[in-house]
Amino acid sequence: MNAEVLALIVYFAAMLSIGIFFFLKNKSKTDKDYFLGGRSMGPWVTAMSAQASDMSAWLLMGLPGSILAFGLGQAWIGIGLALGTALNWILVARRLRRFSQAANDSITLPQYLSNRFATKSKALQVVCAIVFLVCFTVYVASAFVAGTNVFTSIFPQIDKSVAMLIFAAILIIYTFLGGYKAVCWTDFFQGMLMIVAVLAVPIIIAITKDLDYSVLDVVVSSTSATGEVTEYGFVRDLFSAPATEIASGLAWGLGYFGMPHILVRFMSIEKPSMVKKSATVAIVWVVLALAAVIILAVMGRVMVGAELLENGAQSMVFITLARKLFPAFVAGLLLSAIIAASMSTADSQLLVASSSFTSDIYKPLIRKNASDKETLWIGRIVVLIVAVIAYFIASSKAEGAQAIMNLVENAWAGFGSAFGPVVILSLFWRRFTYKGALAGVIAGAVTDVLWLIFLKSSTGLYELIPGFAVCLIACVVVTLLDKAPSAEVLAIYDTATSEEQE
Repeated sequence: MNAEVLALIVYFAAMLSIGIFFFLKNKSKTDKDYFLGGRSMGPWVTAMSAQASDMSAWLLMGLPGSILAFGLGQAWIGIGLALGTALNWILVARRLRRFSQAANDSITLPQYLSNRFATKSKALQVVCAIVFLVCFTVYVASAFVAGTNVFTSIFPQIDKSVAMLIFAAILIIYTFLGGYKAVCWTDFFQGMLMIVAVLAVPIIIAITKDLDYSVLDVVVSSTSATGEVTEYGFVRDLFSAPATEIASGLAWGLGYFGMPHILVRFMSIEKPSMVKKSATVAIVWVVLALAAVIILAVMGRVMVGAELLENGAQSMVFITLARKLFPAFVAGLLLSAIIAASMSTADSQLLVASSSFTSDIYKPLIRKNASDKETLWIGRIVVLIVAVIAYFIASSKAEGAQAIMNLVENAWAGFGSAFGPVVILSLFWRRFTYKGALAGVIAGAVTDVLWLIFLKSSTGLYELIPGFAVCLIACVVVTLLDKAPSAEVLAIYDTATSEEQE
């Protein structure tokens, strides 16, 4: 048996074992256990799970491939993500853990946004849940596609349909059985594998290779959204990049404040006092990972850039270097990190989509008196349904599959525009009202879509920037025009911000 294939089998067996272990050990009895781990997750697991679910195969394929092909100007996205991660942990994590518990022990983001304002209206909760369900189904489909493409790139002897089936089946089994704890613990180990893999390659190159970096003087051409062609060396001064490129890269960081599958990690940590340790682990992880990927791309440009660019295979830079530097079995384990990146993102999105339907639509609107056991199994069934729909979308060979993939590229901006300012203001502004939150979600989402359709191509500006700004303005203006919050709403804010809430 091929040593790389053996390594992949070992990896998949480990992931399945975790799901089965938590199913047999915990026998989750409530929806809070299944969807939020009973708020019992430790700081290390919370941190690693959040970062693993954040970084998909893009970390090991998309980003290094883009830098290799177009130069260090592409690193602005990585810089934006690192800053966004740090700010999200520092500003949001601890407060959201407190607020979600003070707001009637909320277990989903839509539920929190409704309970935070002590409203009987389910409008915002249902709208958010529908958006989550649709978008995350698409996200999971994209993860199936990405995971399958990586699978077949690493192991071309395996048929694409078989690879997708294996990827989907393993993901479904451990998420279906183990719920949030299984997802977090698999993400923990996958996050460890990802950081080891991304650090190992540049370190080994630095130790064993004497590279000639003069090749980086090659001229690269870049065409802006307005059609202007710019020529620059590979290692171009980052600050000479166009303003729109810098702004768009940094704006990626704004998306974190509205990412449900990341925010739910903050809600699940055992104690607010543990957030500081989690934040340290998470920030160190993301800085090391992104920095290593940028260095890896530079080294890859010197070692294998010519052959990859000639074939349009720049996204294979990590795979190519791992195979050149390590024995087959070790290389197989390192390449499993790319599968891990896809899987750790998909499992989180799958569970959040399920929890949104179950907690925000099924229980409040369809079966108000549903028992915990019934809600738990409905959640499991929705995991299965979403995954099956995503599988068929991903396996479609029609143009629709590509159209969905294109939409996924903008989903980050959609979540950030619609929910980012709302989450931040709900945590820091005592005067903030339900109507202000509803107006912000709608205004941000609409602006994001309109900018994407009509203005992005002509301005070159990422739609998250205007979407986030308009959402923030709508929240503030409508809140100030609205009557002051009730005593009950103010009490929730005061309880959540009390220093005694540990």
